Amino acid sequence: MDVTYAETLDEVREVVVSVLGIEDRAATLDASTPLLDSLPELDSMAVVELVAALEERFGFTLDDGDLTTELFETLGSLAAFVADRRP
Repeated sequence: MDVTYAETLDEVREVVVSVLGIEDRAATLDASTPLLDSLPELDSMAVVELVAALEERFGFTLDDGDLTTELFETLGSLAAFVADRRP
């Protein structure tokens, strides 16, 4: 069964919310929600934790070259990347 972008977005949102501990704001996060420089919880250590959680949840490995500011620009950009990479 193919997974839709909307399903991937929901799953990525769950991972972001869990890693950052922002359950109280989960309902406000959508594809256009800015991540870097907008969520104070998303510091450099949280990015490392988030990458590890995404790799584990979706079964792929991010290369160092994949880790760009564009990747973490919005929740939608992160979900689109995951949707392209997930097995």
